[in-house]
Amino acid sequence: MNLENTQVQMRKGILEYCILHIISRGEVYASDMLEELTSVKMMVVEGTLYPLLTRLRKAGLVEYKWVESTGGPPRKYYTLTNDGNEFLDSLDLTWNDLVKSTQRIKKAKQ
Repeated sequence: MNLENTQVQMRKGILEYCILHIISRGEVYASDMLEELTSVKMMVVEGTLYPLLTRLRKAGLVEYKWVESTGGPPRKYYTLTNDGNEFLDSLDLTWNDLVKSTQRIKKAKQ
């Protein structure tokens, strides 16, 4: 098995959850999401982020608005919809269950 491939797959599995949490804090620009995700070693590239944001928008979980920029083209700022907030609340419950289950498995005596 390739350790790096497994690590990448683990990160991809929680990427959507992390992105929804970043957006839940308020309006956010995609490059700011990339910067935050990269700073915490989620290793995300634009080619991964933008299709995911499009899927989240089509699912009705996020929306965006265009904001004029003084230094270039207009920017898309993303926010969660009401459905997105509810979805994230449900994911939080699932995440908490997964963490507890994983901790129990790791601590189990053989």
